[in-house]
Amino acid sequence: MVPAVLNPWLAEGGIPRYRAAQILSWVYRRRVADVAAMSNLPRSLREALARDFSLPALTPTTVAHARDDTRKLLFELDARAAVESVIIPDAPRLTLCISTQAGCGMGCAFCATARLGLLRNLSAAEIVGQVLAAQAMLRAEERITNLVFMGMGEPLANYDAVVQAIDILTADWGIGLSARRITVSTVGLVPAMQRLVGDTHVNLAVSLSGTTDAQRAQLMPINKRYPLATLMAMCRSLPIPQRRRITFEYVMLAGVNDSPDDATRLAHLLRGIRSKVNLIPFNAFAGADFAPSPDAVLLRFQEQLLTAGLNATIRRSRGRDIQAACGQLALARPGAA
Repeated sequence: MVPAVLNPWLAEGGIPRYRAAQILSWVYRRRVADVAAMSNLPRSLREALARDFSLPALTPTTVAHARDDTRKLLFELDARAAVESVIIPDAPRLTLCISTQAGCGMGCAFCATARLGLLRNLSAAEIVGQVLAAQAMLRAEERITNLVFMGMGEPLANYDAVVQAIDILTADWGIGLSARRITVSTVGLVPAMQRLVGDTHVNLAVSLSGTTDAQRAQLMPINKRYPLATLMAMCRSLPIPQRRRITFEYVMLAGVNDSPDDATRLAHLLRGIRSKVNLIPFNAFAGADFAPSPDAVLLRFQEQLLTAGLNATIRRSRGRDIQAACGQLALARPGAA
């Protein structure tokens, strides 16, 4: 539900425009999906809303709790589609990782979600619904500080729904999150990257994980469509605001992309781009053909990037024991093989 739809509907019914703010507050601030509970609305308006609008609320089928207090929420959307979201505590931050597709069609070799294939896109309501559901189950002292579109699916392959969801998430009449606290990750859908930067004010993250075309194409098939030269040229041309950076995500795979030569090539690729490199230890899943880089290799790789003048951090995995870490979302229940 958005003003662009609600306002004309109110006008057609001769209903005062200020009712829109009341309705939207019930939906997005109070998280009420039952029109009958909107007590400051006249009965006739509630009956009309119930007749003409559907306000579906997502409720997690299961909530898994990790030892580090990470929580994974499973949402069964319909008979053939389900998605997972992850609440990640890392004081003073509390990050929510949400999904944009059921499954994923990008085929990245190091990601469990890719094994599912693409089942379907999520609607904007289903994307926002994950946020509302997570907010509803937070403890009294908790609040979401950061939101990342890094769950199941490729966000920019579901562009219109993602941008509509971002509008709802950041609007004063919606959830009211700061766009600076939202990050959208992509495998590198080049034309859509340019659109996203023009249409929104969110942060951009690019999954890289390879330093040559041959290497990256083997890990990430999208590289055959948008090779490194094309991808990096787009990253250099994007009008990223001052004090903002593009985050480059780099999954560290033992013996595959973690050599000193890889670090040298990575530094060269990112030269001249306001960037941050997020090194991600590979998170194992059943049937995976990779192993995580040893800690010593990971630290050496980071040090080499730092020496080259890059901002490089290591993302410590959270929620591994419930298959909630980066690359593990594949609708697996805790304890599943």
